[in-house]
Amino acid sequence: MAMIRILLSIKLGELRWSQADLARATGIRPSTINEYYHEIAERVNLEHLDLICEALGCELSEIIVRQPSPIRKTKSRTGHGHDDG
Repeated sequence: MAMIRILLSIKLGELRWSQADLARATGIRPSTINEYYHEIAERVNLEHLDLICEALGCELSEIIVRQPSPIRKTKSRTGHGHDDG
């Protein structure tokens, strides 16, 4: 299954920041930071992402990545009666 990964734990580790440091720097609730850190958040707030990138001096691509699934869960675009030839 494809997954959106939140790599906040890795980024904080690289910078030697704690979750509390990030919460203080961004004003985001510690419980929300914890959900992002442990990748258990079901939704992310775009303003939060912007604040986190600003505080950590990083790009969004450094903290959010998509890992493709080896098994496709969407229908293929082929075989729908459209022929290029």
